[in-house]
Amino acid sequence: MRITPETPEVRVPRLVGLMAVDARESAAARGVLLSAPDRPDFAMTTVVDYVVRQYPPPGTEVPRGAVVTVWFEFGEGEGGGGVREPRRPVPPPGGIRRELDEPGESLFIR
Repeated sequence: MRITPETPEVRVPRLVGLMAVDARESAAARGVLLSAPDRPDFAMTTVVDYVVRQYPPPGTEVPRGAVVTVWFEFGEGEGGGGVREPRRPVPPPGGIRRELDEPGESLFIR
């Protein structure tokens, strides 16, 4: 664990992508506290969930002991897989039928 020198201002660490237990350790090492509005049990039991968002953003200077808010789930309209259609470029026509229409011996007896 890295302990920062006792200065009145500290920089917020990057917590997005860390598991809860690692985020807590990183925040403590930098001199900030964590709050998780979507996890009331954050201080006690949340261990393996991943941080998906934080405020203030990484690198922001805040007073030592300031609270950094982290979220473990995306809010409505955030994150997710995004729009997958329409695909560009369009796949060539034929698909599986093209695979089955090979010249030569037929696999099926009629």
